[in-house]
Amino acid sequence: MALKTLDINALAAKTGNLYETVAILSKRARQIATQMKQELDEKLSYFEGLGPDFDDPRHQEEQRRISIEYELKPEPTEIAVEEFLQDEIYYRDASQERTEEEELR
Repeated sequence: MALKTLDINALAAKTGNLYETVAILSKRARQIATQMKQELDEKLSYFEGLGPDFDDPRHQEEQRRISIEYELKPEPTEIAVEEFLQDEIYYRDASQERTEEEELR
């Protein structure tokens, strides 16, 4: 995938803190990566235990096609950044919630 320059000030403006933004993006990227890995494992699990049938070129070609399909998908970090920029990620500031609770007491 091609590298794309991001405006870190625009990213930080959404949370008010660049480090918080990075933490949010890294957690979301890990979630996406885990989900993608599970999907790939589910699709490739079909080929496990095929034994002598696995030598069939059609099975090898199908497994290769599935692997290439996942290699061509965008990286989890790219997806997380796009979701963040489009306000599709829900996050909350726990420190603000504690402050609001203390004010109500």
